[in-house]
Amino acid sequence: MLKIKLIDGAQFEEGLLEFTEEYGFCLCEDADAITVRAVQARDGLLTVTGDLEQGVCISYSETIHFFRGFGRFLQELSYENKSFHLLENPQFTTNGVMLDTSQGNAVPTVQTVKIFLRRMALMGLNMLMLYCEDGFLVKEEPYFGYMRGKYTETELRECDDYAALFGIEMIPCIQTLAHLYEPLRWKGVYGNITENPSTLLPDEKRTYDFIRHLIKTASKPFRTKRIHIGMDEAWHLGHGKYFDKHGYVPAGHIMISHLKKVMKIVQSLGLSPMMWSDMFFRAYSPDGDYYNPKTEIPKEAAEQVPPGVKLVYWDYYHYAKDTYESFISKHRKLGEPIFAGGIWTWLGFGVNWAKTFSVTGAALTACKEQGVKEVFATVWGDNGTEGNLMASLLGLCLFAEHGYVEAFGNDHLRNRFYFCTGGKYGDFYNLQFLDETPGCKPGNPEEKNPSKYLMWQDILTGLFDENIKGLPLREHYASLAEKFKRSAEKNENYKDLFVFNAQVARVLSIKAEMGLQIRKAYLGEDRKQLAAFVELYLPNLIEEVETLRRLHKALWFKTYKPFGWDVQDMRYGALLIRIRSAIEELSDYLNGVLPEIPELLEPRLPYNGKEGLVSYANYYGEIVSPSRIAPEA
Repeated sequence: MLKIKLIDGAQFEEGLLEFTEEYGFCLCEDADAITVRAVQARDGLLTVTGDLEQGVCISYSETIHFFRGFGRFLQELSYENKSFHLLENPQFTTNGVMLDTSQGNAVPTVQTVKIFLRRMALMGLNMLMLYCEDGFLVKEEPYFGYMRGKYTETELRECDDYAALFGIEMIPCIQTLAHLYEPLRWKGVYGNITENPSTLLPDEKRTYDFIRHLIKTASKPFRTKRIHIGMDEAWHLGHGKYFDKHGYVPAGHIMISHLKKVMKIVQSLGLSPMMWSDMFFRAYSPDGDYYNPKTEIPKEAAEQVPPGVKLVYWDYYHYAKDTYESFISKHRKLGEPIFAGGIWTWLGFGVNWAKTFSVTGAALTACKEQGVKEVFATVWGDNGTEGNLMASLLGLCLFAEHGYVEAFGNDHLRNRFYFCTGGKYGDFYNLQFLDETPGCKPGNPEEKNPSKYLMWQDILTGLFDENIKGLPLREHYASLAEKFKRSAEKNENYKDLFVFNAQVARVLSIKAEMGLQIRKAYLGEDRKQLAAFVELYLPNLIEEVETLRRLHKALWFKTYKPFGWDVQDMRYGALLIRIRSAIEELSDYLNGVLPEIPELLEPRLPYNGKEGLVSYANYYGEIVSPSRIAPEA
């Protein structure tokens, strides 16, 4: 075991002890130990200078820089470098990540949060948000987060204490206007403060009592005085109950009035807020588009923004650096912005790494050149969180390396990712190909997500069958399943992640084209082939789906709280019963009980009138049936 003697760094010892087992070192006072001296710097730079005989010096400006520097030292040792001099210039004062705990029904356990914090420490990321729409316990509001796996104050405080070991700031991230569909579903409790199904009703006393309860509770467990108050995507503000009570008032006016009231609450608690910026831009966009390049914020509107709130410019989409430069400039009319990019995890089982890398490179290069000092990556889990959170770690490393150098290559990122996480870059990147299939442009710039809709679509009424006609998806997914099996063997820390994804690909290799095959046999009156589906192929698919469900559940319960798994169980349950129903229906047809199968006679049309693979088909209810699957779905 490597012996290390820490000099002038007693404040880091408790944090370093979290890495001793995984990285094979101990802290001691032995004479033969390598000395590591911690030196507080004033120049803002991070330097790691090493000579194994003379010792190592880590010159740091912030606590997080020391932990990154210590990791860089261990990484050099792993290369058997006996002397080294590393110099890095941190590009941002804040560089972190926001993990979704609400939109995808997946609440990371405290242990999962701690895993992320350790990885972030070695990467040098210094901020973590847990995005909680209703994901925390509010004693005054028992229906808030009811049965949703909400964090307790004790759990959040434990996370914050752990983050503090590494110099990582945890910032509460909540919603105080829209994106509150789950709590507002309790109409008997919150109907009097509901503008529309997802939005609070402004200008009501009870609304601001409610918001005070949220802000006070959310901020209590954390050391920081910063808070993210949300307020994005209030699509129909002023068109619901507010209109009924007050008549027409422009959404921008309602927004400013509401923000000022929320600011009074925030400031009374001694907090410094930030919020998403999109509603300001939508209010003055010619077509309501956040990213319309013609949008200009009038001076008088900018002056209405209350002082003290920082706007978060979120953008996950654009490939051109000058687009980000333009919008950074527009945001500066409202104050110095914070930038939020995206790790493309939210469209199902896969991760769109090509898009993540391209847009992040353009965005963070623009931020560096334009002097934006605070950035973070968002990891959303919209509409189910089929993919596992651990897959996002490569994106965290991407943001981290952008944060310490002006430019870097893939080899550098590959090596850093492996050292910080134990994961193989290429194996994680291959998750791209769950969605980048034949029929998709290289790099998947159009955000196709066939892994999701081909998994859940119905066997007999496949709404996407016409869109995949003629594509060799069976071969593609079969090959990918074998790749993921090999990845499971090469990534010990993430074996269960790749075993799960291998089974995803295995199921898709069987199921993706099965609806087309069954219909072809039916229309061709190939009774022998139909019998093979009844007796062999469909029963085999049931076995493979059941295996997938078991693997998925084990991985979910390892990563998340159990709340939210019910959504996945319902999807797997519906898939399994519909496969069994298909067997029954085909059997009845073959046995003469049914004269025909109307579902297979129905002409197949391109989904939503568009040929080819579908983009952004992310709503389960719109995938599985053309009918509403629940009264309000």
